[in-house]
Amino acid sequence: MERTHPSVDNLYRLLMGPVATTPEKPAVVQADENGALEETSYRRLDRQVEEYAAVLDGLGLDVGDRVVVEADTSAASVALLLACAKLGLPFVPVSPQSPDARLRSILRSVEPALHARAEGLDHREPTASVGSALFGPSGLVVERPPTRRVRRRRNVLATDTAYIIFTSGSTGTPKGVVMSHRSIVTFLRAMLADGLVAPDDRVAGTSPLQFDFALFGIGVALAAGATLVPVPRANLDSPRRMVGFLKDAEVTQVHGVPSLWRPVLRVDPDLLKELGQLRSVVFAGEEFPIPELRRLQETLPGVRLVNGYGATESMAASFTDVPDPLPADQERLPIGHAHSGAEMTLVGRQGEVLTEPGLTGEIYLHSPSLFTGYWNDPEATAAVLVPDPAEPRHGQVVLRTGDLARLGDHGELYFLGRSDYQVQIRGNRVELGEIEAALTRLPAVTAAAATLVPRAGDHVLMAAVVLDRPEAELDVRAALDFCARELPAYMVPRSIHTVPELPLTENGKVDRASLTRTLAAPRSAPEARHATNA
Repeated sequence: MERTHPSVDNLYRLLMGPVATTPEKPAVVQADENGALEETSYRRLDRQVEEYAAVLDGLGLDVGDRVVVEADTSAASVALLLACAKLGLPFVPVSPQSPDARLRSILRSVEPALHARAEGLDHREPTASVGSALFGPSGLVVERPPTRRVRRRRNVLATDTAYIIFTSGSTGTPKGVVMSHRSIVTFLRAMLADGLVAPDDRVAGTSPLQFDFALFGIGVALAAGATLVPVPRANLDSPRRMVGFLKDAEVTQVHGVPSLWRPVLRVDPDLLKELGQLRSVVFAGEEFPIPELRRLQETLPGVRLVNGYGATESMAASFTDVPDPLPADQERLPIGHAHSGAEMTLVGRQGEVLTEPGLTGEIYLHSPSLFTGYWNDPEATAAVLVPDPAEPRHGQVVLRTGDLARLGDHGELYFLGRSDYQVQIRGNRVELGEIEAALTRLPAVTAAAATLVPRAGDHVLMAAVVLDRPEAELDVRAALDFCARELPAYMVPRSIHTVPELPLTENGKVDRASLTRTLAAPRSAPEARHATNA
């Protein structure tokens, strides 16, 4: 079963390193089925990894065979991910809340050898060509073995794929980001060098397992020899339950999108005063509105607030401390400079590297932690892994992020938004094209466009559609139900409006600025009532 050499950059080797030094220390603290806290030591977690790996190895899987893991974050799911890493089996995490259509799309795309589901999840129709298994604290039980495999590989290499994360895709189907062991291990070692997490930290993760922010939390916590504390999904719906859990688990660092804090700040900010053990908050995935951030800082005096920036294609690019206190005239947070071992460069429209303060350009990331490519999509890969604009002759590639930024007086960067049709919705990266593709599958819809519209200090997703006949009518409720079946919840539009035609720019593209203004305009009560799912 032993396929990895100790010297190889392997995710399992890095994250289970603390077994040799602090074997009895809690690796994971989680709520059991009754809500009581239970601890899993590094020794016990490693033992579970070995048990899972033995079952997987017995299936005859080859290095590179994919394993879809459907679960929330837990000691068991972390153990299964690491068992896959140990054997060179790329894991593909998906959320139990993923719609059936999206799950089927991912299964068709990666053609996994095995679909492993956490115990206790609602039943899903099995995919005939894929092996299936259930896993939990008691072990990994194979329900249907995968089709017979042929082993062509003997060893797991640093360049082999560690995992594939699926994000929104502009063509209407999810897009798989392929990350190698070397890339993710190099990134996590950079986090250790930057001291983002200390060994005595208890790190609360709040993102679903299928998002890179969840893998980030698992990685930085275990690599540092700290303790991972997955927050139950149900607790995130209630400010009181969330704060109570963080308090009881003695959490010292919280990872989450900015909108995680909005309910408690609006409903009962004094609850946060109970978190006396909290030392730092790391947020990423979307911009933190300055008024809300200022309020969080005032409510948590002395707590370090860290602004994370980056893309799934590199896990992250920078972590910048929020000034304490925030200056009264602060209008936008800096994303600072890249983390250790990486560098962000600003590039102008003509491909020139920008060095003068005040100039705006696109961020290019130089890093040894870049993704390998998009799964089965060489054209999309070539569009973002491009020759270094500063010196293309050496053959190295950099990540063209598609993010716009302004250069500050001291070389720091200020994020300004996207240069394409990608947006952030509650911390999730979304290609508007995927939503629009779903809408155009509705009967009578010939064209569709989606956009983010400002609402009460936040942004909500709205869409407009064009029907094939002037007299045609859209059943909005049925359309929203269709979107809920086809798309994750965060991608379902808040409302869908029928328009005679979509506004276009001079070059024939959808004028999203004009569409946003149209959808943001007040509407009559009957129209609003028929248009929204709120």
